[in-house]
Amino acid sequence: MKWKQQIHGMKAYQPGKPIEEVKKMYGLEEVVKLASNENPFGCSPKVTAFLQNDTTNHAIYPDGYAQELRTAVAKHFDVKETELIFGNGSDDLIAIITRALLYPGVNTVMADPSFSQYWHNAEIEGAEVRKIPTKDGYHDLEAMLAAIDNKTSVVWVCNPNNPTGTAVEDEALADFIKQVPSDVLIVLDEAYIEYMNDVTPTSSFKYFRDYDNVILLRTFSKAYGLASFRVGYGIANEATIAKLDPVRAPFNNTVLSQKVAVIGLEDQAFINECRLANEKGKAQFVDWCTKHGLTYYPSQTNFIFFEVKADSQFVFEEMMKRGFIIRSGAALGTPGFIRVTIGTEEQNAKFLELLEELLVEQGVLG
Repeated sequence: MKWKQQIHGMKAYQPGKPIEEVKKMYGLEEVVKLASNENPFGCSPKVTAFLQNDTTNHAIYPDGYAQELRTAVAKHFDVKETELIFGNGSDDLIAIITRALLYPGVNTVMADPSFSQYWHNAEIEGAEVRKIPTKDGYHDLEAMLAAIDNKTSVVWVCNPNNPTGTAVEDEALADFIKQVPSDVLIVLDEAYIEYMNDVTPTSSFKYFRDYDNVILLRTFSKAYGLASFRVGYGIANEATIAKLDPVRAPFNNTVLSQKVAVIGLEDQAFINECRLANEKGKAQFVDWCTKHGLTYYPSQTNFIFFEVKADSQFVFEEMMKRGFIIRSGAALGTPGFIRVTIGTEEQNAKFLELLEELLVEQGVLG
């Protein structure tokens, strides 16, 4: 068959291992997944109550324009309905952007390490990928600017960055956006914005309002605890949205996903509770790393990326045997580090206790 040349040898995205699979592998009764940055506190109780009494007719197609959800998001953030595009998770929006703007002969610029789907989708479309190494875990915006030329079509800024958890300072980001050519789309992927310290969810809106080449990506999968429903959205000027929308697949959000996202959005008290609990959990990891002299990146997310001074793949496998699924830095291009989702206070304490035992056994910790 006439496959695209660029997909030969390409590997599919590797999600965190399923809990049930790990239970069977190691004969465990309980497994905690701290690998995919899901909300350990679940979703809003209002969503749970709705689902228990839902009477949706599942034979009917969803609203392809997501009108109810569109109206709710537009009202919540005080944007126009025509400044929004919805996706089957923000992954879908990344694919839409890539399909619309990347092809052989153009290039795309991104940090490394950062979210793998940027370069993965770009390679599928045959575009040149320019990965710019992070500096101390932060985007090297100066080097990214230097990598842009007249063939650059898209620049990705994951803010906060996955997997390092670091965030670009507002002043530096503003200066960067100002210098990017107007014919290059700047994607600000803000999947973890609800977890950022001292930042309002609308603080970055000035960028898409002041610059026609900026799009913000958001998701209901992280802080809102609705990952299984797959709802992401983009915010940009009307002309950009109008260009991207024909690339979007029809009915790319389900009936239920649209309904629960509206309910989740309304419960901002739940989001605030999760953010505060996340800060306390983050402190557990920071204190532990500091105690043992282990390097960690200052996280503005619901995960933390830190060194273990050991083979991270070995640590990943051994912690699975102990009932915890995490992310190996080896899988993210940073061996010697692990990425761990911040769980509940009890989950964090047990994880760190078992990790300490493992690293003592390996002679890493005294």
